[in-house]
Amino acid sequence: MNHPNKKRLRRSMMFLNCQKPGLIKDPYIYKPDSIMLDLEDAVAENEKDAARYSLFHSLKEIDYRGVERVVRINGLDTPHWQEDVRVCVAGGADVIRIPKVETPNDIATVERALALAESEFGMAQGRTLLMAAIESCIGVMNVYDICRSSDRLIGIALSGGDYTKDLQTTISGTGVELNGARQQLIIAARAAKVQCFDTVFTDLNNMEGFRQEVQMIKAMGFDGKSIVNPRQIPIVHEIFTPTQKEIIFSEKVVREIDEKKAQGIGVFTVDGKMIDIAFYDGAKRVIELAKASGVYKGDL
Repeated sequence: MNHPNKKRLRRSMMFLNCQKPGLIKDPYIYKPDSIMLDLEDAVAENEKDAARYSLFHSLKEIDYRGVERVVRINGLDTPHWQEDVRVCVAGGADVIRIPKVETPNDIATVERALALAESEFGMAQGRTLLMAAIESCIGVMNVYDICRSSDRLIGIALSGGDYTKDLQTTISGTGVELNGARQQLIIAARAAKVQCFDTVFTDLNNMEGFRQEVQMIKAMGFDGKSIVNPRQIPIVHEIFTPTQKEIIFSEKVVREIDEKKAQGIGVFTVDGKMIDIAFYDGAKRVIELAKASGVYKGDL
């Protein structure tokens, strides 16, 4: 399936509680790339139906102005998830996030329900995409198979809170307890050619710590970060948007490699740096990211 939105720009994905209509009526004003409309942990058990009702009407009636609408459904061990899927499809959600994914079978279970719902509500088969939240040690161990489990899957996301509980530790603020999972997730995602998203940073009084963490996960190769507050969006977008210096250098690399390849030259220098064909894909990715971020003015 070659879905046009499978590889779209997803630097920021902001969680919003579906139980609170005031939060989900106009989050597009903050310009996140995606919003995460939450039916799971943020919603009290006796408010699941009300949150689902609020979600449906928001999806049908609010113009989110190009912001992607992701919905986190309830876990497969609850009585809620199947109705969640039906409401997501009926409302026209773009992506469903499956919590606590541990095996490819979890993806297949939701995918079957999704296909039935698309038929029920007259939606095109394959319209609704999926993402998987990895929240346990067994999920981390199975992550490559999870990444390859469905053509609908846009990517995977680390959920640090539940993962550290399973690891029998706590969030330290240093990131050391998450480094193994982060590395394994990004390697698996890249091998399977899907996207990878980092966990939330909940200390809103430590914006410098947040900036440092975003810089770190960007350097690790992540596509974006889950966030919990609009104040975090500008920092994420700044760090994940290529600078003009990076764009100019990448343009030079692409042009030089295209030219030298035609001449049979394999190694050369750009701005004093030794360059070969291995740099090509990275340079192209910088340009594509700059285009998606709206800062590219060139012609490549």
